[in-house]
Amino acid sequence: MTFTMISYESAAGVALITLERPEKRNALNAAMVRELNEAWHRLEAGEDRAAVVAARGDHFSVGADINDVPPELWRAMPGAATRSTKPVVSATSGWCIGGGFIIVQASEFCVACETTKFLYPEAKIGLTGGMIASLAGRIPHKIAMEFMMLGEPVSAQRAYEVGMVNKVVKKGEHVVEAMTIARRLAGMAPLVISTLKRFVDDMLPTGPVEQMCRTRLSLEKISKSNDFAEGVAAFREKRAPQFRGS
Repeated sequence: MTFTMISYESAAGVALITLERPEKRNALNAAMVRELNEAWHRLEAGEDRAAVVAARGDHFSVGADINDVPPELWRAMPGAATRSTKPVVSATSGWCIGGGFIIVQASEFCVACETTKFLYPEAKIGLTGGMIASLAGRIPHKIAMEFMMLGEPVSAQRAYEVGMVNKVVKKGEHVVEAMTIARRLAGMAPLVISTLKRFVDDMLPTGPVEQMCRTRLSLEKISKSNDFAEGVAAFREKRAPQFRGS
């Protein structure tokens, strides 16, 4: 896939994935979701050992593009698009809203510059994708409910205090700091990193939407398999199928 809505750069074992719609404050439209989905698959299949997800311009992302609402926004999220074994570091600035925040929530680390403001306004809009529910398993319950139900902005400092982010840095320093963390991760023993990530992923509570995502991926693997194509061909040709488990 040729990327137009994002960029994907790889160096020294780290993938830098950048949202590239600054004129739209990096709103997530259908094309960007498809490209992020491809980026997570590329990360998992490639040689890079860690990734940074950042954004061009002053804002990380204002969430779903209301003029081009992606039908399956969940496919843009690390760990939902594919079962990931590699850690992701989010680097945020400006507004980080709705689906943009879910990317942060799904990442293992987050570096926020002092301009970052997190917001989940879906209760005010009347629509939700539901993936936010898992936040209650990642930060204190009362804080999570306040964030997702009242729809009030949370500053970078407040986010740090309640455990949403790892570090707050000065304006313009978030990507550099995130890359520093990612390079350190890339230098660690990959089997240990992937094992610890898998153990934690299995331990963390998952909401019904995340469970649906995993179910969808499992069923899609079957529906797109060679065995399914072989079974259909064998039925049409009135012969015994030769399944190969792929």
